Amino acid sequence: MGDIKNFGSGGVNDGFFEIKFQDEGVFLIVHPPVGKGAKVETRDIIEKLTRKQIRNFNKDVVELAVLKAERKPVKIADPQEEVKIDASISITVAPDKMKAYISITPPEGGRMLTVEEIVEIAEKNGIVYGLKNETLETMAKYPVFNELICIAEGMPSVNGQNGKVEFLFDISKDRKPTVLEDGRVDFRELNLIESVHTGQKLCGLIPPVAGIKGKTVYGYDLPALDGRPSSLPKGRNVEMSEDGQNLIASIDGQVSYIEGKVNVFANYEVPADVDNSTGNINFVGNVIIRGNVLSGFYVEAGGNVEVWGVVEGATIKAGGDIILRRGMQGVGKGVLVSGGDIIARYIEHSSLEAKNDIKAEAIMHSNVKCGNRLELGGKKGLLVGGSSKVGKEVSAKVIGSHMATVTDIEVGVDPTLRERYKALKEEIANIESDIKKAEQAIVLLKKLEAAGQMTPEKQEMMAKSVRTKVFYSNKINELKEEMAGIEAKLQQDAYGKIRVNNFAYPGTKVAIGTCLMYIKETLQYCTLYRDGADVRVGPLDK
Repeated sequence: MGDIKNFGSGGVNDGFFEIKFQDEGVFLIVHPPVGKGAKVETRDIIEKLTRKQIRNFNKDVVELAVLKAERKPVKIADPQEEVKIDASISITVAPDKMKAYISITPPEGGRMLTVEEIVEIAEKNGIVYGLKNETLETMAKYPVFNELICIAEGMPSVNGQNGKVEFLFDISKDRKPTVLEDGRVDFRELNLIESVHTGQKLCGLIPPVAGIKGKTVYGYDLPALDGRPSSLPKGRNVEMSEDGQNLIASIDGQVSYIEGKVNVFANYEVPADVDNSTGNINFVGNVIIRGNVLSGFYVEAGGNVEVWGVVEGATIKAGGDIILRRGMQGVGKGVLVSGGDIIARYIEHSSLEAKNDIKAEAIMHSNVKCGNRLELGGKKGLLVGGSSKVGKEVSAKVIGSHMATVTDIEVGVDPTLRERYKALKEEIANIESDIKKAEQAIVLLKKLEAAGQMTPEKQEMMAKSVRTKVFYSNKINELKEEMAGIEAKLQQDAYGKIRVNNFAYPGTKVAIGTCLMYIKETLQYCTLYRDGADVRVGPLDK
């Protein structure tokens, strides 16, 4: 006699049914659901009767028993021997072919499958790699029915690693001046210059790592990408070693890592002031000035510029860093342009632009453009007056003044991008005007050609106009492509921070991306950040 139960959808309150094999015949008992449980479906019973190979059952009696659900035995077929059904499994493979699952249907009077039988079924279905023997043994002993169980797992491919450059000198820009006990910053000992000697090894190549192939559960190989070799960042005054794996200094000087290239710059030293006795200075390496730079003079260097004295209304341009041990009194004429960082004690009434960071104790009434971070530290940490356009972050002790000095700060977008976008717009407008003039000339010359009035001079003019149109059309497409790329960057949500380590006074205007805020009351120890379309004031985060 068999006693089989089926719990509908599996809920504890669902209806269920029993099939009993007795001497008088095969009987069906249908139990009703409790509360909102699911009723027994006729098709579920018929499916079970078919699987149990019960012959000549009365379908009408089955349907009536389901309808009544009286918990009473109802004869549905003549006496017959119960067919014993062993457990069975179905196999499901993930879409990426990296995992295979089995679902075990419980035995009905029969037996559970052995590990060997499960493995044989899996292999017949093509599952040949990554079988989990421990899981299979556990399932054979302690089966879990009607649940997906992972029995095989492929091995994902591992892409190789690209080759790298190992630098044997410090390329970081985080070297900071010493802060003295009284809060002042010692701008005399900056430790920014790293000297090297001829033949000294500067950097070497780390070879790439090959990828590791993977396998699916079907045993197919999964390809992996091999790492690509790196190249040496060769700049000025360096040479490759004989094996091509290292860069070596070819002169004595200062090693610098500028715009992705390793350079060694010779130092040009001015023992006193830059004045009429020296004239303007233009040097491919580093320039060290022991004195002052007087108004009206010009200093340009391919590497760093370091000034021990004061810079007046002069212009200094450097491919690397600009280091002012004292400061700059620009009197509205001073200009600093750096391909790296600008570091100074103070800067007044000047224009300064740095590709990376700007660090000072005080910047007053100046126009600042900074690609990365503007940091006002030391004893004063003051940013007052003028405008500051900063790529990522501003950190200062005091912003503005208690006299409500107008101080504009814009953070979140690299200012050079905006300027390039504006320049492209103007250049495209000019080229479109030139194309229009060329087209007008071509139309006029074609009319003369149709009237048979083309002279050799006019033919040459026609050829020149066509060439001009083609050249400018190609040029304008390139510019529009560049403009679209910049436009996409500018339209992305720009996020930046302004850290106020002491006070931010009224009169300060803050823009983060496209969001604007006017400070109307004194703020203290806070962080200004963008939240959606607004500038928020939050606690000071370090």
